[in-house]
Amino acid sequence: MSESEADAAVWKLIYLARRNPALRPEDFPQAWREHSALGRQCLNVGRRVVAVAQCSRWLQACAPALSREHDGVNLMVLADRDAGAAIWSDPETLAVMRPDEPRVFADYVRNFSMLCRQRLLRSRLPAAALPQKGDVVLLGFLQRSDAWLGVASAPQACPAQWQQGALDLAARIVCNTVEEEAPKGHGYRYIVEWWFDGREQALAAAQALGEADAGGAYGWGDSVFMLTEVTHCRP
Repeated sequence: MSESEADAAVWKLIYLARRNPALRPEDFPQAWREHSALGRQCLNVGRRVVAVAQCSRWLQACAPALSREHDGVNLMVLADRDAGAAIWSDPETLAVMRPDEPRVFADYVRNFSMLCRQRLLRSRLPAAALPQKGDVVLLGFLQRSDAWLGVASAPQACPAQWQQGALDLAARIVCNTVEEEAPKGHGYRYIVEWWFDGREQALAAAQALGEADAGGAYGWGDSVFMLTEVTHCRP
């Protein structure tokens, strides 16, 4: 991975989803795929969104640090930073996708989405590699605060601890810095992706997280960790 690849500006909209309680956990990925398919009717979504990876919680994963209160994480790569704001007021999105959101999610998507800038820390894959269905991703939402302090006031980004121990087995590590004030209850500073070659390595990393997080290795405030699989992606 070259320095230019690591420093290239990549903007994302990332959301931490809870399903509509009327849906069974095992039915959520399909409902989510159906919702994503509506985006084909929205021309501006196609122009503003470069790639999408729907990462659904691995229901069989058991480790003390892993959240069972959330059902998925959407990693949406944007054409540019402005797309992260424009998408919320787009007439097609409001007419086609927003009315379907309560069927799938516990709230409207805007209320749990965060605009981020990606920093690729390490990868054995090409920097521009896109997620594939079945990929295994451990995700960490870190350093939550009830007050927005701005990016300039944040602690040193991407501490070395996020690349050590069992996490060092990851084939790809991405640190996303939240660049704008997040919705209430979602004031995370960093969203970290650890991409693994398989479930066994990912589960070993997840099992090691609890003790380290309790010791403050991942920063201050509330953290959310999820072990997921990519159940839908495009292109």
